[in-house]
Amino acid sequence: MWKADVVDLNLTRFYEMSTRVVLSFLILAILLAIVAGVGCAVYDLRLIFQTDFHAAFKTIMVDMLTVLAIIEVLRTALAYFSEGRVKVTYIIDTVIVTVLTEVMAFWYKNIRWEEVAMTISLVISLSLVRVMAVRYSPAAIRKEL
Repeated sequence: MWKADVVDLNLTRFYEMSTRVVLSFLILAILLAIVAGVGCAVYDLRLIFQTDFHAAFKTIMVDMLTVLAIIEVLRTALAYFSEGRVKVTYIIDTVIVTVLTEVMAFWYKNIRWEEVAMTISLVISLSLVRVMAVRYSPAAIRKEL
């Protein structure tokens, strides 16, 4: 019985340490992606002088929104690194930012109304789930007790 507890404890420590190592590399990769995204957005500023404003600003706006989505992914990874769990609200925020990036891209495309309605319903349902996750959070329930 005692040896089984020691083995379980060692496996748990190994799992936690290996998860932290992998997560550290993931955070580094995310930071590099953010730097590359900002560099791409800055590089695309040249389009303002080379093409029409509409196309240039569309490209720059999509670049910036993509960087914001990557920042949300970084926030989720950092929350897991510090708390040992992923918060549902961070994941939902990431998905909402990503979907809103696609909505911004819809403005410049000829999209069927069904796709727009589907995207709007996705954003509304994600917003409702986020409100429910905040309202009925385990931390909020513990505070009430």
